[in-house]
Amino acid sequence: MNKLFKVLGPGILFASTAIGVSHLVQSTRAGMLYGYGFLGAIIIINILKYPFFEYGTRYAAGSNESLIDGYKRLGKWAIWSYFMVMIVSLFFVSAAVFQVTAVFMKELFQMEDVGYTFLPLLLIIGSCYLILALGKYKFLDQFIKVVGIAMIICVTVAFIMTFSKDDVITSEQFNAPELWSLSTIPFGIALLGWMPTAVDLSTWNSLWTLEKQKISGYKATVKESTNEFALGYGISAVLAVLFLALGAMLVYGTDTVIISSSAGFANQVINLFTSAIGEWAYYIIAIAAFCIMYGTSIGVLDGYSRALKRTSEVLFFKSKEAGEQWYLCALTITAIGGFSICYFLNGNPQGFLLIVDVATILSFLFAPIVAVLNYQLVVRKEFPEEHRPHLIMRLISLLGITVLSVLSLVYVCYYFGAFN
Repeated sequence: MNKLFKVLGPGILFASTAIGVSHLVQSTRAGMLYGYGFLGAIIIINILKYPFFEYGTRYAAGSNESLIDGYKRLGKWAIWSYFMVMIVSLFFVSAAVFQVTAVFMKELFQMEDVGYTFLPLLLIIGSCYLILALGKYKFLDQFIKVVGIAMIICVTVAFIMTFSKDDVITSEQFNAPELWSLSTIPFGIALLGWMPTAVDLSTWNSLWTLEKQKISGYKATVKESTNEFALGYGISAVLAVLFLALGAMLVYGTDTVIISSSAGFANQVINLFTSAIGEWAYYIIAIAAFCIMYGTSIGVLDGYSRALKRTSEVLFFKSKEAGEQWYLCALTITAIGGFSICYFLNGNPQGFLLIVDVATILSFLFAPIVAVLNYQLVVRKEFPEEHRPHLIMRLISLLGITVLSVLSLVYVCYYFGAFN
């Protein structure tokens, strides 16, 4: 147990970061719209993506360097490919997370009538920036554990109590949407793109693993590190299923209209839980939902900033530490970039879900590139043989790369009208 607490951190931080937009928004929306239609897809994609996230932890623990440093060892094409993927996704992904967090903040504190539209968004980004600039990873590691445990308890209680309720009354006018149709492709890609989160975020695992060892003073073995990550990943996967089930049990088949506006959808998600537990729990649920999104915002801001800092060091400073000011610079770029996307899409009535869908689709399209890079790093001869993944993990990896590539190709063909 003593060793567990010394290692515990990066995996739980990953889970808490993942249990954000992909779960609260995408999984819940999938259950509301399609019932259990996407249940199998969610389970399968969690299995197929697992190796690529685990390789981030495995490589860091086995080589004492991050995936980003490893990409450079594969060649300039690899590190530049990752850099381009990260820059493109950075702004949209951070914008999606910041926007969703601001929406839940509005609902919790009833801030719809505030004089300045972007006040909640600025409060979210500004406070996360200050926490990371002053407290850095040590505070993040402690804060995220508390937030994650609170949300796990909340979702589990809501799920159990939902089973004790009477079945929802199916509307006579309800027509089940066709799951296997061309019109479902964009939603399916968006859902799976961030399930449990974007594959390029695997670099964060490696950076967090190294930072955890640095602040704890304990050099964990590869087995200890990967087991801790597996625990966090498993929690994330189970909660994804629970969120989908809540949407399916409480909304699917009813007359309830899925609201596309940001405030309306956030309120709808919160009401899902209160309808299961009771109206008395509204503020408890609202606080829990806001806290997990706030924790996700901090995690995303820190993760992208660390990745941007390290990538810049590898590319432009010959892998040398550029200093703390570069981390603050990366924090500033990520914060301003995320806010800018939210600002320019504010006039769009579908802006909330548009930001989420664009971010998740980009993540899915980039997934095969990062998956290939991660796989190459842990099977190459330079990586210690005792730390390389076993045969089953390798087979799942190859299958995952194939599936991710095919689905990305299907979406590109759909986008350019090849199926018309």
